[in-house]
Amino acid sequence: MVGRARQLQEIKALLGPGTAAGRALLLSGEPGVGKSVLLGEVARAMSGVGAQILSAVGVRFEAELAYAGLHQLLLPLNDRFEHLGDTHRKALLGALGYGGDPVPDGLHVCDAVLFLLRRAATERTVFIVVDDLAWLDRASSAVLGFVARRLSGSRIGFLAASRSGAETPFDRAGLAEYELPPLSHDAATELLRARFPELAAPVRDRVLAQAQGNPLALVELPAALSDPQRGALADLPDVLPLSPRVRRLHVPRVAGLPAESRRILLLLALDDTGDSGVLRAGSEELKVLTALAAESDRLITVDGTNRRVAFRHPLMRAAVVETSTLTERCQAHRALAEIRAESPERRAWHLGRATLVPDERIAALLEEAGHRAARRGDATAAVATFTRAAELSPRPVDRGRRLTWAAYLAAEATGELRAASELLDRARRADPDRTGSPLTAATASLLLLNGGDGDVDMAHRLLVEAVGTGIHGHDAEDDAEDDALIEALHILQLVCWSGGRDALWEPFHAALDRLKPAAPPLLSACGKTLADPARTGLAGRQELDSILAGIRNEGDPGQIVRVGAAAVHSDRPAELRDVSWRVVRRGRRGGHVRRHIDALMHLCLQDFPTGRWDEAETLADEGLRVCEERQYPFFSWYFEYHQALLAAVHGHFEESRSLSDRITQWAVPRGVLGAVAFADHARVLAELGAGDYECAYRHAVAISPAGRLASHAPQALSVCMDLVEAAVHTRRAAEAEAHVQAMREAGVAALSPRLALLVAGSAALVAPDDGAVGRFEQALSVPGAQHWPFDLARIRLAYGERLRRMRFVSEARAQLDAANQVFERLGAQPWADRAAGELRATRRSRTAAKHGSATLTAQEQEIATLAASGMTNKQIGERLHLSPRTVGSHLYQLFPKLGIASRAAIRDALASLPPSAAF
Repeated sequence: MVGRARQLQEIKALLGPGTAAGRALLLSGEPGVGKSVLLGEVARAMSGVGAQILSAVGVRFEAELAYAGLHQLLLPLNDRFEHLGDTHRKALLGALGYGGDPVPDGLHVCDAVLFLLRRAATERTVFIVVDDLAWLDRASSAVLGFVARRLSGSRIGFLAASRSGAETPFDRAGLAEYELPPLSHDAATELLRARFPELAAPVRDRVLAQAQGNPLALVELPAALSDPQRGALADLPDVLPLSPRVRRLHVPRVAGLPAESRRILLLLALDDTGDSGVLRAGSEELKVLTALAAESDRLITVDGTNRRVAFRHPLMRAAVVETSTLTERCQAHRALAEIRAESPERRAWHLGRATLVPDERIAALLEEAGHRAARRGDATAAVATFTRAAELSPRPVDRGRRLTWAAYLAAEATGELRAASELLDRARRADPDRTGSPLTAATASLLLLNGGDGDVDMAHRLLVEAVGTGIHGHDAEDDAEDDALIEALHILQLVCWSGGRDALWEPFHAALDRLKPAAPPLLSACGKTLADPARTGLAGRQELDSILAGIRNEGDPGQIVRVGAAAVHSDRPAELRDVSWRVVRRGRRGGHVRRHIDALMHLCLQDFPTGRWDEAETLADEGLRVCEERQYPFFSWYFEYHQALLAAVHGHFEESRSLSDRITQWAVPRGVLGAVAFADHARVLAELGAGDYECAYRHAVAISPAGRLASHAPQALSVCMDLVEAAVHTRRAAEAEAHVQAMREAGVAALSPRLALLVAGSAALVAPDDGAVGRFEQALSVPGAQHWPFDLARIRLAYGERLRRMRFVSEARAQLDAANQVFERLGAQPWADRAAGELRATRRSRTAAKHGSATLTAQEQEIATLAASGMTNKQIGERLHLSPRTVGSHLYQLFPKLGIASRAAIRDALASLPPSAAF
């Protein structure tokens, strides 16, 4: 039973503990909402604790038969009639038609039934379950109402269900009631996945929207679709059709209405906005509509205050459409097109549905409507609109172009790869000359990345050839206004970034140069800030400033996430956070899937450096789930990278390394070397946290060599201070200083406040002791440094370590304590432990740790502790800024002090020290 655990618990609570003795409850809800299933579940639970279940179901054709329901209910107790007194026995036999006696009056029957039930309940608890109470005959309803109000103190429970708002002779007065709500969105989605795992995501969204959480609708609507429709390979009607089973239940309620009523209902069903304005309703017509709500057996409700109309049951819209003819539907669509003249998208859609023969004028209107839908992020509607425009296109060239747009959006925005592939094949058949167009190549590349092997080099070749063909060169302004070409360039940019090699970018930059000076500002800015931020990021940032100025008012999710990509290395979360969240919320409601994924990426990128690690973890989990559910496996690595980062800083080193290895193993065969660089970034942090600076250095220089910021390697900026720190700890002073110089020469600090902090921190790390204090103080005073808590705390930790070695103990403790507090708050346990160890080491006096007459200095105790943890002399030296030889000398002096002869005995020797020896 999907999604009903809470309701089941609430119902059981209302019925009371155990076998619900002495309690009565009425359950109500819309048809198909799952009342019968819950009744059965409660009955099974009661039976499981020993209750005798008596059940009855109201049946329409038995509603006129007196005591028909009571006959069902008491059947298991028929053998007990003979043990009743004459009066009660005759009353029951007469009511149920077992004897020739006349039917007694109702009160005698009520008394007899109650007496019979109480007598049966002396042996075991009795639990009464009645379904479809509204169809129970009047006489039985009267008896059960009498019994339900007289259960107090008995061992009898009562649970009945009826349709919400249904008229019934059952007297509800004084009885507890429970309204069963529709399933939540998550539960409805779970039910669909369980029953129809092959259902394509856009089709699932349509079913969810039409079913409105009604379990019957969720099960029956997909059942009425063909296999191609379920796979999004065939067009869906405006209103999903009904299965034969549901048609029998609902269509007769509509078919019996007058023709004018059905016409009005059809307009409302095909418009699906709930706006009574589709009827051009004045006050008089609204009265007619209100009367219709009453005469149509509550098929619709009308709110006279806001003039909204709603179908009482989600399947009623489909039933209304099922009872109409094709001619009636075309007429209704034409009428709605006139009414919706001020809404171009709706007008175009209704005209498209009202037209049965090719018509270029209407096809062009639909094409424009498709672009509008795509810009606002409704990719599913855009795909359907472009597809319908293609169907109405008289010329093959137009049909091919529109089908290609539909295919591109299906691949790029919805993740429906089968549907996208089918649409692209149809486009090629319609217009074979478009095979090498930029948009065709972009679609094929997306299919290759997500649905194929993710071969970056093949996708790159397809795009480069198509872009070269698409750019005419003689008119840059016309090329810059070619939407298909610009889309292809954005996909090429994605492929180049994923490939992580500077050679891949050359054709992109060449194409961008040929578009100048008319190149779209966002494409130009992103080509600088995302591709090679170390060299062109500053120029791109200047272009980005004007774009960001209006980002809060941007309604196109595509523009928002592309601005986010351009601003990745500008570290401007305050300007992008709200709009990124807007895209995520829209994605959660069924919006553009790729934009949803992109926005999650950008929020994770903002969350990690700003210390929102709990949120980053949640969003990374969501990103992986969306990638899996919506068929975007190519982007899963990005969220695994964030999981690896978080595992590293939390001290889960093996988990972090495993995730990084998984990314690399997936990425290398596909040529996705950008992902390998991200995995190396996570490895760098993991090894820094573990204190293995040699490994950290190797992974850092794999991203960018020491002393040089690698070309077209954005992650080189992310690890700039990590590389310097690892170099300093492994006594590579020349390499560390060269890397700081490279950052200065590239002007990295001007790219963002965070990078300014990292550059200043790196400069402090390589400064000699006589200049270190000034350098560290400069780093701590970088404007906005407090917005990057982990980076700032790492710099404080390094500052405190340096101050301790310079014997400025009180100053060291201040920095170390501040760093430790931040690390503890963030959950960066390895760094918190390191800061705590440095704090302990600031005690300059000899410790009270003794073995016999020997004492350990603070440094000896720290070396002993690190050696006991399994670290090598080299690793200990990197941690404490000592040479391995010096570490070995200290250990040699420690052994006689601790009374041991080998390194393996250090742990036990330290454990045996008295409590006063603790740091």
